[in-house]
Formats: sequence, structure tokens, C-alpha cells
Amino acid sequence: QVELVESGGGQVQTGDSLRLSCVMSGVPFFSWYSMAWFRQSPGKEREFVAVIGWKSGTTRYGNSMEGRFSIFRDNDKNTAYLQMNGLRSEDTAIYYCAAKEYGNIHSRQHEYDYWGQGTQVTVSS
Repeated sequence: QVELVESGGGQVQTGDSLRLSCVMSGVPFFSWYSMAWFRQSPGKEREFVAVIGWKSGTTRYGNSMEGRFSIFRDNDKNTAYLQMNGLRSEDTAIYYCAAKEYGNIHSRQHEYDYWGQGTQVTVSS
């Protein structure tokens, strides 16, 4: 059974940093999976944040994230990370991890096969 478990969320102040983690279990090789982060704020649709490819480690970011957020992975630990710097109040959301086997660096959520339960990030001024 494939499982994604996010952690690292919390309540921070504007300008602070957070690092989210997503641990994947139940697969033979974590390195086969492209890993992505999405987020959803109250009353809004789920939004693409970032993705890292399975083979080359190529990354892609959502419009307002590039330069502030960084996605990376540790295949030995079956873990994907999202480093978030310079947090703003508009970054407040539930952050979800998603995975797709042999996936390209997709930004559309329907491309992903597996999802975590999410971790809450709250940024206050």
C-alpha cells in the first residue's frame, strides 16, 4: 500500500522559513516517482507549487513560488522536501504531496496517482 506522509507545517510569521517533508512508503523504488507539492487555501482551488522529476531531478515551480521555494529529494530516505523562504500571508494553505511513477514534471493535479493527507501552513503578519 502506497502512502505519502507530509510533515513540517506550522504557524510562522511573515518572512519566516519552513521546510516541509514528504515520506513515501510502499513502493520498491522511490526514485521512480516524480514528486510534487500542491496547496489549497480556504475557498480556493488546489494550486500547483512545485515538482521534481524522477529521472533527471528537473524542477518546475508555480508562478509565485520560484525564487522563494525550493523542491529537492533524498532518494535514500524516500523523502521529498519543500523549502519555503520569505513566507507571505498568501502562502497560508494546506500543503499536499503527490507522486507519479515515471511522471514528467506535471503541474496538473489529475496527473498524479498518489496523495498525502496534507500539512497546514499558516503565515501571520
